[in-house]
Amino acid sequence: MRDSRNLLYGKGRYLFGSILLLMASAICVAFSMSGSDDFDIARREVLLRRIGHELLLQSGDSTSRVLPVNKIAANEYQITFENELTFRPDSLVNTTRRLLAKDPLAGDYVVNVLNCGSSSVAYGYAVSNNKKDDIVACIGRKQPRGCYMIEIKFKPTGITTAKNGYLLGGLSFLALVGFISFRSFRPRTALPGDQPAGMLTLGSVLFDVQDRKLLINGKPTDLTRTETRVLLIFALSPNEVIERSRLQKEIWEDEGVIVGRSLDMFISKLRKKLELDPGINIIVVRGKGYKLEIGATKDFSPSGDYLA
Repeated sequence: MRDSRNLLYGKGRYLFGSILLLMASAICVAFSMSGSDDFDIARREVLLRRIGHELLLQSGDSTSRVLPVNKIAANEYQITFENELTFRPDSLVNTTRRLLAKDPLAGDYVVNVLNCGSSSVAYGYAVSNNKKDDIVACIGRKQPRGCYMIEIKFKPTGITTAKNGYLLGGLSFLALVGFISFRSFRPRTALPGDQPAGMLTLGSVLFDVQDRKLLINGKPTDLTRTETRVLLIFALSPNEVIERSRLQKEIWEDEGVIVGRSLDMFISKLRKKLELDPGINIIVVRGKGYKLEIGATKDFSPSGDYLA
């Protein structure tokens, strides 16, 4: 049974490792896709500065600066200027349309020219991939010189939105699968009802984990749930030292309270129920913990406790 548990755990680790590798691959793909988008966005910001530069030249200003482009939302940018300027709406429309045609992520977008002081809209228009959907008006009226800000809001592309949705959904799914696999295959002590443990042989004793019984020379002895859990830990590692802290952690951690003498009490009860078989003994390994010895002879101390 122990070999089958180890085999199951080994398969679980392999599956969990495969899932982690798949998740890492997905994350790498995400970073590569994000890197491509970052490049296109950086290129977009250069094009926006170019729009500001050409507007200044059209206004007769070849010396003042276009201030750094501000990204004020996910798909919205703001172009500001060092000095006042004037502009012709038709020139602004043509300039944005010509330069943003070089942006692979720019499809439909809305442009608003705002007055610096009041943030009121001095002029606005909308451009679409389908020119029939363009909204452009008042293109023949030159705007007076003043302090202006240009805000351009781009419509998210369907490819980018779908790509991000599939990516986030895929990573969430992989994370869920990884969590479930980790919970399912992490090493743990088997509990009654958790698995079809069947019968374990301890010397001449048959240990029925499912029904919480000991069969010694055909005589059944009932076990409590906690006694079964304690004995099962020993039965899965016979003749090996089990640390006291491990027993306390695995048996009582779920209850949230660990009482130091509780373990000694259950060990004592198990010893009494196993004493019909002289070849089985739970001994104390001083400074370490306990050990289930199979094929051992029981010796008693003057106080009645078993000795190693």
